[in-house]
Amino acid sequence: MQALQLKQYGGLDYAAFAELPRPTPGPGELLVRVHAVGLNPIDNLIPKGDFKPILKTRLPATLGSDLAGVVVAVGSGVTRFTVGDAVYASIFDTPHGSLAEFAIVPEQAAALKPANLDFVQAASIPMVGLTAWQAMHERMQLKPGQKVFIPAGSGGIGTFAIQLAKHLGARVGTTTSTANVELVRGLGADDIIDYKKQPFEDVLRDYDAVLGTVRGDGLEKALHIVKPGSRVVSLVGPPDAAFARARGMNVVLKLVFGLLSRKIIGLARRRGASYAFHFVRPDGGQLAQIAALIEAGTIRPVIDSVFPFLEAKQALAYLAQGRARGKVVVQLPVS
Repeated sequence: MQALQLKQYGGLDYAAFAELPRPTPGPGELLVRVHAVGLNPIDNLIPKGDFKPILKTRLPATLGSDLAGVVVAVGSGVTRFTVGDAVYASIFDTPHGSLAEFAIVPEQAAALKPANLDFVQAASIPMVGLTAWQAMHERMQLKPGQKVFIPAGSGGIGTFAIQLAKHLGARVGTTTSTANVELVRGLGADDIIDYKKQPFEDVLRDYDAVLGTVRGDGLEKALHIVKPGSRVVSLVGPPDAAFARARGMNVVLKLVFGLLSRKIIGLARRRGASYAFHFVRPDGGQLAQIAALIEAGTIRPVIDSVFPFLEAKQALAYLAQGRARGKVVVQLPVS
């Protein structure tokens, strides 16, 4: 089978297609014929080596985190899926990658594909869906009537998170460019700031929660719009000591992450807010709940573009430009 493999750290220049044996599923695993792969910003950061201290990646490694496809074999002990099932999953933070003709998927990471989506649409969902779900349900404990700020509302995570927040009954503030105002309004955003015209921190006030999705100083600026008791959850860092402890990291990394996050934690405390770094985890049970929302029409995928499999590197390069409206997906030829 063909797979896009990273040979060494240093960026996509060190990634190339390779011919590999078709894998065999072990106990509790599925072998999935991949029909489509949803790309995420972290798929560009991993090849650079940005996550070497966090992820135990063994090189050469197949790139890619999200997928949708059909189960073609199951390992011993699998009870929830059978050959022929259409599934979707995130296999991020596992030893496996999705940019391949076949992928190993842990049973607990998979869910049946939403019946009303095709494979391309379904592949766009897993990581952004799980990230938003875990951040809002577990970290923020978002409640009806609360206000949540989700910057970059037209991006991959933003387009999903806005819809989920509205489902949870929250009022949503977001930022976007002039060209994407109607897109985010159609997704349910209430307070829309055109970042090309005015700073969001000059307009928005009294927010209960912030979802940090943009690198740079946006998180610090967002602290100006929160009220006491608010929760700031960052997807882009800095990682904190609690994250290091949860992953069983050594004392040096706990210290390093504690130092990296000290400033933002201190700034948040001065506003009476809490700060947490969130690292998404695969969860098929949550994907099943997300699928129910999608099938009910509560949430819909937003896709910017679809690239053929052999142009996966070009797709990653396009995603890295940061201009996508929604998700970028790679589609594989399936006979």
